[in-house]
Amino acid sequence: MNGIDTGFGVWNPIAWTLLFAGALVIAWVFRVLGRSDYKRGSEQTKAFLSGNEEPEPEKLHVRGDHLYWGLVDGLAGYYRRIRAVHTGVLSDYVAWFVGVLGVVLIILALVR
Repeated sequence: MNGIDTGFGVWNPIAWTLLFAGALVIAWVFRVLGRSDYKRGSEQTKAFLSGNEEPEPEKLHVRGDHLYWGLVDGLAGYYRRIRAVHTGVLSDYVAWFVGVLGVVLIILALVR
C-alpha cells in the first residue's frame, strides 16, 4: 500500500479507512456482547452516586461569576472600565479589531 509522502510521514487513505472500519467492527462487537436485560427509561439509566439521590440540575449549576470570582475580583478596576465599551454587538468588535490592526500596521510601517 503506497501512500502520499508528506515529508513528515505517509498518508494512506486506504489504510485509514480500513483502520476506521476495524474500530467500528470492534465497537459493534462490544455492543452485541452487552447485557440484553437493559431497560431504557428505568432505574438503570440513573447515574450511580454511591446510593445517594441525584440532586436537581438547578442545584448543580456553577455560574461563571462564582467560578472566576478571584479573577474578576482581582481585575475589578479593569472590568469596571471595559464594561462601559462592551456592547455585545459583533460589528463593534470587528471595528475595534480593524482599528487596532490599522494602528499596529502604521506603527510597523513607521518603524521600518
